[in-house]
Amino acid sequence: MKGSIIYEKDNTTLYVGLPEDIDHFISEDIKAETDAYLESGCIRCIVFDFSRTVFMDSSGIGALMGRYKRMKEKGGKVMICGVGDRIRRVLRIAAIDTLLPEIEKKEKKS
Repeated sequence: MKGSIIYEKDNTTLYVGLPEDIDHFISEDIKAETDAYLESGCIRCIVFDFSRTVFMDSSGIGALMGRYKRMKEKGGKVMICGVGDRIRRVLRIAAIDTLLPEIEKKEKKS
């Protein structure tokens, strides 16, 4: 499951569980699959969950910013959760930490 992306839709929110490493190849998958969800339904919010993520390169930043721009155009929002120190530093260096509000991680329903 190292490279797997987990998608879960809850009403109008799409939760995207990101993998351990986010590189160019995974970023392309994130863009394509997330955009497919956006096209197929009424998504008003995307929550990117970084709980498993320890590495993200600039292509990951690009994937996040692209989804942010698409959601902003639709009047929706993008949020993040489960952000560790390494990823928080990457987001801060890229100056997008202020654009993506951080929320508490969603608890799984039993």
